[in-house]
Amino acid sequence: MARLNIIDGFDTPLAEQEWVEFHELERGVVLSSFHYHYARLIEILHAVEKMEELLNDPDILSKNVRAIAGLNNLKGIGVAEAPRGILIHHYKVNEDGLMKWANLIIATGHSNLAMSKGILQVAKHFINGKQLNEGMLNRIEAVIRASDPCPSCSTHALDTCPCTSNLSDLTELCWTN
Repeated sequence: MARLNIIDGFDTPLAEQEWVEFHELERGVVLSSFHYHYARLIEILHAVEKMEELLNDPDILSKNVRAIAGLNNLKGIGVAEAPRGILIHHYKVNEDGLMKWANLIIATGHSNLAMSKGILQVAKHFINGKQLNEGMLNRIEAVIRASDPCPSCSTHALDTCPCTSNLSDLTELCWTN
């Protein structure tokens, strides 16, 4: 969402149109975390439009497009932006190129503190005593879904609210903090 707030537009027509509508949501800088998914969808739309552009480029099948790489270092670090956030990969290989060590820092690790604080804030606002209902818990789940789409899938269950497994912990946390 931060990228969509600072850019001047997209170089593809459909993504540009959506970006304009995105900025009309809050007449300028969009701050609501509930618009994260919309921002992600605009970036995905842009990526699809760019893929189509590249696939229609006659040079895409040139013999100079693909490079064959070999082992040139025993350690490597990669950083990539994904819909969930920043992914950091750190690898070590042996002289044969076989992996001997890996350390992955996934986006959930980066967003965990913000999600936890958001959950506590929403819980304090919507949970009243020990009387809980599905609507209150949906507000808490919305914080998770807005921050990190992967826990959205892992915390979604048909006809149940996954938060209910920790209701006593959550209620106690709200009343002790």
